[in-house]
Amino acid sequence: MALSDWNIVTRSMRSRWFSTALTILTVAIASGLMTLLISMRSAGEDSFRRGTGNVQVLISKEAGPLVSVLNSMFYADAPGNPILFSDYEQLVSSYPFAWTVPTQLGDSYQGSPVMGTTGAFFESFEPAMGQRWSLASGAYFDSPFEAVVGSAAAKIHGLKVGDSITLEHGAPRAMGGHDHNQFAFTVVGVLDPTATAHDRALFTSLESSWILHAHDRRESQLGHGITTTDADVMDADRKITGIYASIGSRKAALVQVLGMLRSDPNWTVASPASTVGSLFTIVSNIDQVLLAMAIAVMCSSGISILVALYNSMEQRRRQIAVLRVLGASKMRVFNLVLTESAIIGTLGGFAGLGLAIIAGKVVSGILHARVGIVIEPTLPIDGYLTIVLATIALSCIAGVIPALIAYRTEVVRSLRPIG
Repeated sequence: MALSDWNIVTRSMRSRWFSTALTILTVAIASGLMTLLISMRSAGEDSFRRGTGNVQVLISKEAGPLVSVLNSMFYADAPGNPILFSDYEQLVSSYPFAWTVPTQLGDSYQGSPVMGTTGAFFESFEPAMGQRWSLASGAYFDSPFEAVVGSAAAKIHGLKVGDSITLEHGAPRAMGGHDHNQFAFTVVGVLDPTATAHDRALFTSLESSWILHAHDRRESQLGHGITTTDADVMDADRKITGIYASIGSRKAALVQVLGMLRSDPNWTVASPASTVGSLFTIVSNIDQVLLAMAIAVMCSSGISILVALYNSMEQRRRQIAVLRVLGASKMRVFNLVLTESAIIGTLGGFAGLGLAIIAGKVVSGILHARVGIVIEPTLPIDGYLTIVLATIALSCIAGVIPALIAYRTEVVRSLRPIG
């Protein structure tokens, strides 16, 4: 029974299964790397933009807008330049804000950031645009020394409603901070996940934070063993580190307010969504380098296909000559080799998509655990298909030279007795 072209190609591949498998793996790694880089970049930018929520204006005294956004909204580091609460009150009364949320960062709990804020944080601020806060259990804080815990922080530290905790000033003690162990906080609520950096934070009232730092001040003056209450808090203790604000739907007012605030040298003013866009404009240069590396790896996989098929030509000359004797035309032989390279490209392309999806899930899980941000590295269906088709096209191009060698195989010389 005559063999079909498909049978001829698959038998040839099975006879060289080890080199074929290695070539497919090389193609899969290359296409998977390219898929992962492209999908991670777009997903990362979307996730960071989402993480700015409904904040139109972020005000601080940080070194620049980008530092302000990373520290105050993504908890990259504790802001270093405090704002007196009296200055905050004056600022709020001077501009037509729809709402404002004062925030204070600087304390931590076993490495997780702790934010001092007001009830407006849960009432007005949306962690992601259109997504309001909700509780998995318990309630929001209503009194000093009550804490509400983000979903990731609750999972990491095993916290639940009713637990008692103490905070550290700055970094954990092992990293140079010190304990606020004179004051116990009660966990009164655990938040539902928001897929933002806020999931890994804990939240308390500003009054609680001010009492802690007033106690530090009084201990340095009076020594250990003292008791500090709200009555001991001075104006100099009432500090915040950032202000979340919104003008509402008034676009013209937003532009005007941003212009006025930026003209004041006392404030660092950021538009969080725009600042995140600028950040990804900066890192796009790195993306281009990584993408160039992925393309280089892809090209190397094409070379691997070429080398694998080229080396096999020496072993397959008699097979090709027999096919020619049995009536196969030169073009049919050419197409057989080209088909083999296309199959390798197809298998490698789809295997690469599988590797990229698995790697994306792993990277997403690590980022969620460490940063609190959910990044879902996905592409539209046509994006995946484009990468697979590009892989197949590259494989076919790599197979042209071996196919030409097969096309030019001399029947008489190849059928001479060996030895």
